[in-house]
Amino acid sequence: MTDDRDDADSRLARIERLLRSGEQELVPAWRRATQGETRWAVTAVMLAAIALQLVLPHRLTLLRPVWVLPVLEFVLLLALVAGNPRRVEARTRWLRWLGLVLIGVISLANGWSAARLVIDLVHGGGGQDAVPLLRAGAVIWFTNVIVFALWYWESDRGGPMARMRGERQYADFLFVQMQNPELAPADWEPEFLDYLYLSFTNATAFSPTDVMPLSRWSKMLMLVQSSVSLVTVALVVARAVNILK
Repeated sequence: MTDDRDDADSRLARIERLLRSGEQELVPAWRRATQGETRWAVTAVMLAAIALQLVLPHRLTLLRPVWVLPVLEFVLLLALVAGNPRRVEARTRWLRWLGLVLIGVISLANGWSAARLVIDLVHGGGGQDAVPLLRAGAVIWFTNVIVFALWYWESDRGGPMARMRGERQYADFLFVQMQNPELAPADWEPEFLDYLYLSFTNATAFSPTDVMPLSRWSKMLMLVQSSVSLVTVALVVARAVNILK
């Protein structure tokens, strides 16, 4: 009697495993619980954004001396990496809030620099040398690309930790692999480099390319990024051409 019960239990366990494996085959990886993505890409890009702030002219920085804010951002990044050194995983809630604070600080600093640059250019300032002006514009533009990539990555379907748990089924951004799963491996899901590509193409084309925004907030965020990129590029290039003439 006991042997029959054990056999029945083992059969049920096998059936449950088959059902789970079948569910994983039917449901794409980006819609179910998976392992957290590796941290190296987002950490490297954050370090690049912090380093870019050190080469800006002093008049465009938010705080003086110029190293104060980058040092604060670096300390926040170290705490974030210490909490999740290898992968972006949902260990504690404070890690997500720490990440949002870090992105917010970088955004505030770059937004201030962009605003100061635009004000200078509108009032005929910015110096009489085109090279430093183009350098400052390029630093602000590239930092802007990184900042919005971080916001896209941190906000799509509740952020990387929520995506890892498969909590939200409706995507805010529609990638090509979601529409055509046969073009990607079975375990494909968007990671930070995909959002960095999205941010770069939106900043250069001033419109969506192959990644489409679905939610209202994602459309508004892309609209803001395109506007900032367009104004920065147009004013900097116009002023540089005027100086060269």
